[in-house]
Amino acid sequence: MNIEELTIPQAIDDSPEAAAFVEMVRVRNEIEADTVGNYDLSFEAAELLPSYLRPQEPKRLLVARVDGRIVARAIYETEGDSSTTAWLAIEVLRDHRRQGIGSALYERLMHLGTTEGRTVYQTYVVQPSDDGPTLAAPTGFGSVPRDSAATRFLLARGYTLEQVERMSRLDLPAPLPTVHADGYHLVSWQGRTPVEYLQAIADLRTGMQTDAPIAGLEPDTLPWTAERVREDDDAEESSPRLRLTTVAVHTATGAAAGFTELSVPPETSRPVSQEDTIVLRAHRGHRLGMVLKVENLRYLSAVSPGHPSVTTYNAEENRPMLSVNEELGFVPWGYEGAWKLVV
Repeated sequence: MNIEELTIPQAIDDSPEAAAFVEMVRVRNEIEADTVGNYDLSFEAAELLPSYLRPQEPKRLLVARVDGRIVARAIYETEGDSSTTAWLAIEVLRDHRRQGIGSALYERLMHLGTTEGRTVYQTYVVQPSDDGPTLAAPTGFGSVPRDSAATRFLLARGYTLEQVERMSRLDLPAPLPTVHADGYHLVSWQGRTPVEYLQAIADLRTGMQTDAPIAGLEPDTLPWTAERVREDDDAEESSPRLRLTTVAVHTATGAAAGFTELSVPPETSRPVSQEDTIVLRAHRGHRLGMVLKVENLRYLSAVSPGHPSVTTYNAEENRPMLSVNEELGFVPWGYEGAWKLVV
């Protein structure tokens, strides 16, 4: 077994770096499908690459090879030099587990963190449901299998379960209710954020950092500015996926009250990903969460009809958003544990 750090390519081309990245993504997809029982969480390499190229959220990518083939991967992500927090991920193909590969990758990630002075480590782990004993989240909402390999791995290294996220799916086409919010109007677009909404989207993304429930996890602290939104759009523009955004605007003041996003793959045979949704505190109580999601789903059916489903993640304690999803017809299909280690 050999561990190496991959050079993240600037594009998916004929370079050796791109070939290794494509192989890594293939392994990622196989592991995710093995965990959840389908390929709904799969991505093409060109779709994932933009998230590895954002300069404000640098990632380092390690892989383990056996006989020259990638059999595992590990990700080390930070918010640059100012944060003491690092986000980790480790995945190993089923046939190569219990051979010390995950432990070896973990030690390499922790060495990176120690070298940089990180003191908080967080990780999100998708885990299949079973009928055995469970470990409850301290929020009082949700649990993960206590005896799973991932749970045992993390507990043995001192991690604590902080939060459980529900993975939900909405089968399409879905009947959509007729809803509206007095005093607000909606604006939708594809792809890049219009210049006149750059600051509004920055403010709404800041709301995601401050208002979304994160239990005992460390929040994202990297400031959202109009320039960062523009840089994010630059990165996403290289992806074959299409981003659909709907914003609710307070008509009297022109202030952005909330937004929601869908990430749409180019093939209609694949599911759509529901991304961020937020309604700012000052504008809650008008059913804007439902209004936004319904409008963006209608927008999806007009722009890219025919997809089989929409998938999303929500914290189990985020009852207002779960209620919206359940009313729309989303059903649970998996769970993700959020874990934290303080050194």
